[in-house]
Amino acid sequence: MKAPHEFESKKLIRFQHCDPAGIVFYPQYFVLFHELIEDWFNDGLDVNYADLIAVQRLGVPTVRIECDFVAPSTIGDTLQLRLAVRKIGTSSIALTLTAFSNNELRVRIEQVVVLFSLGRRVPVKISEDLRRQIERFRVPEQERCPHNDQKLRT
Repeated sequence: MKAPHEFESKKLIRFQHCDPAGIVFYPQYFVLFHELIEDWFNDGLDVNYADLIAVQRLGVPTVRIECDFVAPSTIGDTLQLRLAVRKIGTSSIALTLTAFSNNELRVRIEQVVVLFSLGRRVPVKISEDLRRQIERFRVPEQERCPHNDQKLRT
């Protein structure tokens, strides 16, 4: 069940996501989770992701990622992709991304992204307005796992 602080998007597993064994080919999860991050910006943070890239010239590249593939997903499965914020740094956001199907955990990712100037190619401080929006998706302190709160990059 989705927690109040989580952003959720549903994705149907299609033939294109699967390998010859009939299960999701693991790199496809990274594509699906990137789509989730874009959906979070558009629908959760009310920030047009296309404008962020094309107009503001800001990106959110991954600087750290760790993934556990818990159970396979197959064509026809509907995944509930969920995003929660663990920590917000000066320019970084630590995320927990999960995929469930029928309440069964399939994949869990710990990922750190950084707000980044595409022109200057340097991290950019998260604005106070954006920080307030992001904060709505932050995992409450008592629900955090200590091993997941490693030092963030700025």
